[in-house]
Amino acid sequence: MINFETLEGYGHEQVVLCQNKEAGLKAIIAIHNTTLGPALGGTRMWKYKSDEDAFKDVLRLSRGMTYKAAVSGLNLGGGKAVIIGDSATEKNELLFRTFGKFIEGLAGRYITAEDVGTSEKDMEYIRMETKYVSGFSKSLGGSGDPSPVTAYGVYMGIKACAKYRWGSDSLKGKKIAVQGAGNVASYVCEHLSRDGAEIFVTDINEERLTKLTQKVKATVVKPDEIYDVDTEIFSPNALGAIINDNTLKRLKVEIIAGGANNQLEVEDVHGPKLTEKGIVYAPDYAINAGGIINIASELEGYNQDRALREAESIYDTILQILKISEKEKIPTYEASNRMAEERLSSVGKISNIYTGKSYFSGRRNELFNR
Repeated sequence: MINFETLEGYGHEQVVLCQNKEAGLKAIIAIHNTTLGPALGGTRMWKYKSDEDAFKDVLRLSRGMTYKAAVSGLNLGGGKAVIIGDSATEKNELLFRTFGKFIEGLAGRYITAEDVGTSEKDMEYIRMETKYVSGFSKSLGGSGDPSPVTAYGVYMGIKACAKYRWGSDSLKGKKIAVQGAGNVASYVCEHLSRDGAEIFVTDINEERLTKLTQKVKATVVKPDEIYDVDTEIFSPNALGAIINDNTLKRLKVEIIAGGANNQLEVEDVHGPKLTEKGIVYAPDYAINAGGIINIASELEGYNQDRALREAESIYDTILQILKISEKEKIPTYEASNRMAEERLSSVGKISNIYTGKSYFSGRRNELFNR
């Protein structure tokens, strides 16, 4: 279970336990690092098998948000929240408004957003109690669904990997296996299809697969067969921990680049194994940073065209990571971590210089004081 030794191991600043019996709320807010700015990260609602599993998930996810913001050049820290419960049956207004009060109590150290198991509507309930929330509907001045920007960033990351591997970022004729048919995966497939790629897709949800294949020409395969398809690129956009001892024996691809979180089952085991096998791997938190770029854009006054342009920078970020990995002879996840840590260290040196300004100034105050 959670203790100070655990927090020290992950490098967290603060973990908040939130409970309210009347609302049926059991939640954890994890603030990993606020060197670059307030901790930003979505609220996930999931029926965890145990409280310990929930702790592990929120600690790992919040740390990933710190690195994601840092490597993307954003002035934001990393945080995450989980609500323990079944998102299909246990959601209600009281639950999210109560959770919003806990967020308000952190006075801006943590800003939440939509994540797995939560929606724009849920963010609107939270917004009734706190200004420290993003990702609500465009009709209320928010950014709405972040999937288009996240997917565009993933697509740019795939092209960067192709450029590094083959000297050209053209995906025409490339065989690409896409795991997942959710919102992000669907937008990724649309981009790949327009580029002339040959797509193989899978998902455990038949309805989503049908919807996707009505828009995009793709060959559907069974979920467990996606690792065996003869392709050049594997793009995981659904489950985490899918790069493991079992799948590495089966994958014959040259590139792994997708939007799923925590793709490496054991980072310091399976990251080096990918390097040994000569597989170009785009670290997940770097390639799927379009989501946080989208939210950061919202804090400045949302414009989707601007967010998409900023997500194009993921192309250069991934190329830089791959070049550092090659030069230093280290796995790509380690190269990415190093880039993030160097920015945290560099910017952290000016944190003791008082300016008399809060982070939420200018247009941010316009957003939060509505």
